[in-house]
Amino acid sequence: TVQGDTWDMIAKKVYDDENQVGLLLENNFEYIDVFIFDSGAEIEVPELGEKEEDDIPDWREEDEEE
Repeated sequence: TVQGDTWDMIAKKVYDDENQVGLLLENNFEYIDVFIFDSGAEIEVPELGEKEEDDIPDWREEDEEE
């Protein structure tokens, strides 16, 4: 991390999706209480799994069939 990083900033940097904060938190429980990082903290950044079709909401699948 660099001074001032936040979870959503890190998620945006590594996944281009700030909504992946939960994945980062799940894999870095020791930092769960950190809101703003100091420089040099080493966090685990797991790869994103492939999004399966089952992950698509039902209402979205109907739009894709048209």
